[in-house]
Amino acid sequence: MSKRRFKLKIGTEEYTVIGDGTTEHMNAVSELVNNKLEMIKAQMPTISNEKAAVLLAINLASNQLELQQELDEK
Repeated sequence: MSKRRFKLKIGTEEYTVIGDGTTEHMNAVSELVNNKLEMIKAQMPTISNEKAAVLLAINLASNQLELQQELDEK
């Protein structure tokens, strides 16, 4: 599958992402990221967007490692 460009709005910023996913997949990614960012901001209203994004990345990496460990144990 060839690479495509996708424009995603994350928070208040727009990003161009290059990948081989579908439009539906990238929309789901955008929605998930925005929902998680909103949850972080709701719990910590004064957190900067940058720090919220770093916390989100840490949470998603942790989730990915947990899922990978579960798969490796099967």
